[in-house]
Amino acid sequence: MSQRQVLQVFEQYQKARTQFVQMVAELATRPQNIETLQNAGVMSLLRPLLLDVVPTIQQTAALALGRLANYNDDLAEAVVKGDILPQLVYSLAEQNRFYKKAAAFVLRAVGKHSPQLAQAIVDCGALDTLVICLEDFDPGVKEAAAWALGYIARHNAELSQAVVDAGAIPLLVLCIQEPEIALKRIAASALSDIAKHSPELAQTVVDAGAIAHLAQMILNPDAKLKRQILSALSQIAKHSVDLAEMVVEAEIFPVVLTCLKDKDEYVKKNASTLIREIAKHTPELSQLIVNAGGVAAVIDCIGSCKGNIRLPGIMMLGYVAAHSENLAMAVIISKGVPQLSVCLSEEPEDHIKAAAAWALGQIGRYTPEHARAVAVTNTLPVLLSLYMCTESSEDLQVKSKKAIKNILQKCTYLPALEPFLYDAPPNILKHVVGQFSKVLPHDSKARRLFVTSGGLKKVQEIKAEPGSLLQEYINSINNCYPEEIVSKFLPQVQVYAWGRFMRTS
Repeated sequence: MSQRQVLQVFEQYQKARTQFVQMVAELATRPQNIETLQNAGVMSLLRPLLLDVVPTIQQTAALALGRLANYNDDLAEAVVKGDILPQLVYSLAEQNRFYKKAAAFVLRAVGKHSPQLAQAIVDCGALDTLVICLEDFDPGVKEAAAWALGYIARHNAELSQAVVDAGAIPLLVLCIQEPEIALKRIAASALSDIAKHSPELAQTVVDAGAIAHLAQMILNPDAKLKRQILSALSQIAKHSVDLAEMVVEAEIFPVVLTCLKDKDEYVKKNASTLIREIAKHTPELSQLIVNAGGVAAVIDCIGSCKGNIRLPGIMMLGYVAAHSENLAMAVIISKGVPQLSVCLSEEPEDHIKAAAAWALGQIGRYTPEHARAVAVTNTLPVLLSLYMCTESSEDLQVKSKKAIKNILQKCTYLPALEPFLYDAPPNILKHVVGQFSKVLPHDSKARRLFVTSGGLKKVQEIKAEPGSLLQEYINSINNCYPEEIVSKFLPQVQVYAWGRFMRTS
């Protein structure tokens, strides 16, 4: 055989390897092929190709592995059990930028599935190498490394701490200052994933100077970047008053309120979440938001969207109202109650209804004026039906019941209370009758209306245990009227007893 013929054998072998990895990488993009590839032993065939002499074969083999590992945790587990990770980590430090991107993709694909798989990546020494990649000249390598670090950190505080200990935070903060939008997005996402677990981890992000750089990008025109920026600031602000105040001091108000009108639904949601995480801490922070026009802006935002996008805004209104009666009144003045009532009636998801019920309860619990503002929107019958509906979740029933009690105990607006005399179960009915017993002795017009509307008649039909609180309320109501009027509505068996009661009292 001539030299050319000998070399041709090697060329054909190289061509076959190239064709194989390219086809596997292509097949791995389609979910229907994954099981067949797995059963054919594709992992063990790709592993040696990671060390191939031809760089393009190495890169494509890594890409194929990443796509397979990305699909499910069984295949990701196969990467770990096949001792592929140490190979990738070694090559990550030595190879060119194309291979680095592919190798970081594999690490991300493995680490995303579970804390155990992410821990396997940490155990093979990948973090130090990934952090070095954050300093790479190529922005694509930085992006791939930041993505992998974020996916490892998102699982729990221990893995996040490992990422911090590897020195990732200062470099991620530098990455958000780079000109490439994609790199900014991924770096902000990674910082968010680290900060979310604990006040201490959030503080490490703050100490690296992240807040100022994040706050500057709130008005960036890229929607996906804004989502991550708002998320990162939320994850910092949620932990404590001090951290929330640091975020506020970066002068995010009133700038962040413009995000509530963004075309992107998730920008709206994340902006509402950020405002909620600040508002929940103290009355002072809530008042700052009110003064900036934040309550009215959130109410408008709730009205412009549906479903889970509404949820953080609904909760934010509840947190603001929960702090004080003045802040609850600020929500009322900004027309928050009608919007929350719409959410309570329209939203199909129980957890969103439950949040609206809770928020309405927080608003209505302070004074008769607060309670009336909720009652006039016809919210109480809706809350009652949700409480009594057997298909409502337990959380929705509990929150509806609590809201009804909060509002009823302050409500002196009798037209809203009267329907409850007919529909409410005993545990709610006693609060309704109690409110009538407080109002009727001091309001002659209300006493007349109570007779003509049939309310007094209905009260006589209530079966109360002698000596019970409910019976005391009924007696207080009856004492507001002459004996002959009350006895006209009493069932015959009670007329005699009532007469005796009136003579002795």
